[in-house]
Amino acid sequence: MKKKIALTESLEDYLETILDLEKTNKVARVKDIAEKLGLQRGSVSGALKLLDEKELINYKPYSFITLTQKGIKIAEEITRRHTILKDFLLRVIQLDPDKAETTACRMEHTVDNQSIDKFVQFIEFIDNCPRAGEDWIKSFVMYCASKNREWEKCNECIDQCKTRHEKKAD
Repeated sequence: MKKKIALTESLEDYLETILDLEKTNKVARVKDIAEKLGLQRGSVSGALKLLDEKELINYKPYSFITLTQKGIKIAEEITRRHTILKDFLLRVIQLDPDKAETTACRMEHTVDNQSIDKFVQFIEFIDNCPRAGEDWIKSFVMYCASKNREWEKCNECIDQCKTRHEKKAD
């Protein structure tokens, strides 16, 4: 059984940032990492040494930083969790983009893979089930915005959904 590498939220953020910089710039530099994370260069160097010791990055002072294969795998998983959570918070929960971004960034570090898989299944369900989809999300938005929540209108919504799907079947 493989031993899991223990990483703090901060170190995970470094890996995620390095992956993003590698995708856009081919390599990461201390200056770029510091700028993207809003930190001082000196703070970044200490974290990079730690990640290098864990064999997650290739790092030598004053040179480019790249992820190792192990680092890539972890960074991609963190990025995957972030993307799924942000999509859920934006499209389903209807948070504004900035709030969805910051909330997803906090959640990505604590949510386990089984829970992430359930988020994915739920999003797929919403996207593909004839009883869900965009209409369902729009109804949720109206429900959240409404001060007067009338459950009687559910039957009207269901009838509209049936009609729409009957037209698709024709």
